[in-house]
Amino acid sequence: MAAAGSTPGTPGTPRVLRAMNDRAVLDLLVAHGPLTRTRIGELTGLSKPTTSQLLGRLEAAGLVHTTGSLSGRPGPNALLYEIDPGAGHVAALSADPTGITALVADITGTVLGTERVEADAIADDVRHRTAQLVTEAVDGALRQAGLGHDDLRAAVIGTPGAIDPHTGQLRYAPHLPGWHSRTLRDDLAAVLGTPVAIENDVNLAAVAEQYEGAAQDYDNYVLTWLDEGVGAAIVLGGTLLRGATGGAGEIGYMPLPGAPLVRGGPEATLGPHGGGGGFQSLVSAPVVRELAGPDASLADAFADDTILAEVARRLATGIAAVIAVVDPELVVLSGAVAQAGGDKLRGRVEEELTGLALPCPQVRVSELDGDPILTGALRSALTQARDQVFDTA
Repeated sequence: MAAAGSTPGTPGTPRVLRAMNDRAVLDLLVAHGPLTRTRIGELTGLSKPTTSQLLGRLEAAGLVHTTGSLSGRPGPNALLYEIDPGAGHVAALSADPTGITALVADITGTVLGTERVEADAIADDVRHRTAQLVTEAVDGALRQAGLGHDDLRAAVIGTPGAIDPHTGQLRYAPHLPGWHSRTLRDDLAAVLGTPVAIENDVNLAAVAEQYEGAAQDYDNYVLTWLDEGVGAAIVLGGTLLRGATGGAGEIGYMPLPGAPLVRGGPEATLGPHGGGGGFQSLVSAPVVRELAGPDASLADAFADDTILAEVARRLATGIAAVIAVVDPELVVLSGAVAQAGGDKLRGRVEEELTGLALPCPQVRVSELDGDPILTGALRSALTQARDQVFDTA
């Protein structure tokens, strides 16, 4: 109940202060795992009585529960408290030209179910069944988890391209025609029964690096995605740069020496080797494979030192242009090309950047396990769900 003479939610009122303390403790339990009441008090500076009242309140709200006790020291065993995993659930999805992958996790981030639905994104029937395919993937993951739509608090979907915040339409992704409807987000929210966010896949890979990858200790970094397509995610001051139309980081279309100019928008870049022009036509996975021969793999290409040096030179030229504009502390190389090239490619790129870009940031290759796009989608969905579930105001 708010203090006399104040309105609910007024800063400084007991209700707001309680909510702030609640959230601080819940965030600590997410970050550290199970903690005793004493340790929570030490980390927050709250008194023992306040900490006990707070934990009782959160337990009654179904947000925390006890999970055993800490023994091995004088006095009674201390109870351990943890986030109640059943307090909320999220869905994370990754869409690509060959299908949709979905996973469902609890509020702690533990994955409970996964499902893959294969579908050719450019098939005539698929473009009219996008919402149905998303639902099929999520439903499969929910079945594995023993859950239903009512259990979901948030869903985040990663796709190539970016949603224009003004029109709600997907841009820069002509190879995903079924995702271009202005009403798609609302349609998906209606069939899944939870708010849905559609996010650029490379941006989500950058989120994954920020939470548990190479960029954990950096507030200013660029993730360069090198795969069948080429793109970047730019994080400045810890915040993802999106741009006026959601298209910040679409460096695949960036004009560079040695690359044909792109005119006519994204459709013009869909050439026979991963791009008709721009940076993508120099360093995408199909282009790198082609350097080694018609049937070569990326591993074959990077086994050739001449090709390795050429790809590194091309990469450094494009990355230098980005560095000159945003001045990051770190560049993370991710995607199939980066994984195949590994540390040899990283080292060559770093050498090429010396003198080419001032200042010269660190260069790292992503070491994340699994699909970084799904990992980023999961992290984003958890952030959204926790903002709802952990709000006790």
